[in-house]
Amino acid sequence: MNKSNIEIYQLEDGRTEINVQLDKETVWLSLNQMVELFERDKSVISRHIGNVFKEGELDRRATVAKYATVQNEGNRKVFRDIDFFNLDVIISVGYIIRSQRGTQFRIWANKILKEYLVQGYALNEKKISNHYEKLKELQESVKILGNVLNYKSLTNNESKGLLQIISDYAYALDVLDQYDYQTLAIENTSGKDSWQITYEEAMAQILMVKKAHGNSDLFGHEKDDSFQSSISTIYQSFDGQDLYPSIEEKAANLLYFITKNHSFSDGNKRIAAFLFLYFLERNCILFDEMGYKRIADNTLVALTLMIAVSKPDEKETMTKVVVNLINRNN
Repeated sequence: MNKSNIEIYQLEDGRTEINVQLDKETVWLSLNQMVELFERDKSVISRHIGNVFKEGELDRRATVAKYATVQNEGNRKVFRDIDFFNLDVIISVGYIIRSQRGTQFRIWANKILKEYLVQGYALNEKKISNHYEKLKELQESVKILGNVLNYKSLTNNESKGLLQIISDYAYALDVLDQYDYQTLAIENTSGKDSWQITYEEAMAQILMVKKAHGNSDLFGHEKDDSFQSSISTIYQSFDGQDLYPSIEEKAANLLYFITKNHSFSDGNKRIAAFLFLYFLERNCILFDEMGYKRIADNTLVALTLMIAVSKPDEKETMTKVVVNLINRNN
């Protein structure tokens, strides 16, 4: 499931709320949320859902989607993909168990969806209009450039300079375009990492930075076990496959987890940025074939700050941006 909007559904008691995902012109609830909504045991709801698919009432592929959620397991925050079920499944289960709460939820959901679709149409109209305006500006720029070329023949150096600008920023503009249209993909990465960072080595490096740069006594002081979790999480696997298979994906998620977990009393963003660079350097991709930095200083600062203020449901987009900026295309 892609990045979606969230609406809050308040139950009858006025205190309990359910965060409802809106995506693909419908609403989605997890199994646990349906248990809370219908006030039935998980086994009961799970059995009813299974029967809906078994009897062919609904197609599982069209009504179930994976959505990344954060779960607290002890002192660790673990990202897992779990099944979410759309409104068709929710309504079917509500009919089976004859739930008044289910009927109320259906009425609320249909009202929210109507508003969502109307707003979406308005936003799309605005986006189309904005793109049209940008196209007009681009056409005007090209026209002006054409007039300049007609008025003055460019020297060899000027021509090279113009071509260099176009070449240097073409990839960045392409990434921005993909970001706008939510089509960012992870491609041309460097494959599996040859060196793995450990908690012990990371802490040793943090201590070295603290001594070298004279940071405060609180710099690098752990508040809990979340830093160790940040390190271990990038090496998680499922069914024998790494969740983050490439060097770039591990590095991007390392930057994200350390920045967001706020594991230290002081220096969280500096530590995240430093260990991100350290990880890239030890895996031999911090610099390109010509010896230039893959990621500029100001870009690293901007990315770290963007991650720090981003919302949890923007994680996938943020890490994809980082991967695209440090992969072999850049």
